[in-house]
Amino acid sequence: MRIIFMGTPDFSVPVLDALVDAGHDIACVYCQPPRPAGRGKKDRPSPVQARAEALGLEVRHPVSLKGADEQAAFAALGADLAVVVAYGLILPQAVLDAPRLGCLNIHASLLPRWRGAAPIHRAIMAGDAETGVCIMQMEAGLDTGPVLRREATPIGAEETTGGLHDRLSAMGAELIVQVVADLPLPAVPQPAEGVSYAAKIDKAEARVDWTRPATEVDRLIRGLSPFPGAWCDVAGERVKLLGARVADGAGAPGQVLEGFTIACGTGAVAITMAQRAGKKAMPVAEVLKGLDLPQRLS
Repeated sequence: MRIIFMGTPDFSVPVLDALVDAGHDIACVYCQPPRPAGRGKKDRPSPVQARAEALGLEVRHPVSLKGADEQAAFAALGADLAVVVAYGLILPQAVLDAPRLGCLNIHASLLPRWRGAAPIHRAIMAGDAETGVCIMQMEAGLDTGPVLRREATPIGAEETTGGLHDRLSAMGAELIVQVVADLPLPAVPQPAEGVSYAAKIDKAEARVDWTRPATEVDRLIRGLSPFPGAWCDVAGERVKLLGARVADGAGAPGQVLEGFTIACGTGAVAITMAQRAGKKAMPVAEVLKGLDLPQRLS
């Protein structure tokens, strides 16, 4: 098929590769414009733009798709289908209607649970036992379209957003190739029950509150790893906590029990991966070689 691909971050790259490997004609790749990054704050292309250019594909990164000229340029590509995954712009109705078979979205949740911006983070933070990928026919609402195919996967007891992100990206890449090969497919409307929204992660959520139950602290740490990273104050130094598991033990909230095992409101959490300011993320055994923990963390 002649496909327009629309995506921006790392999550989208395996999907683009899978469509190319399956032999589809990628008419154009749409992504977000380059953004300032790094110490020099120079404009850096998105992961999708970098990959598309390496593949010799045409790349467009309009700031908006609301203008008539941009919509006409999109329609002029004469695509059979648009595949959208973590693109970052709302698609106007004229864009949704332009491809012969419309626009398909790869969404990293089991819709209608976790519609919106941060479904992977929120699934872990909420303690969901499973999540998955849905291939959805796009419509004007926020992740409200009917679902063509879905695949579920359990969430591991110590899995982080980073690890789950990579698994779901690979699942989405495999699933979209199957769906495109099988089109047309029946589209099943999402149920009205069970709708929830995955709000964008606010950095204000990232400070660990040791008075919370250990299960909640554990989910927060794993859900915010690797970005933005849950953190705590260790003797005036902000330390990111990037891996954890619920552990045996009890004490006053914030009390250091053994190693980097910390008492919570109920139970305790063992930190397994951490990152000090200006340093790389390291296993806790390495972190503790240069970090003296106080008796209690605030």
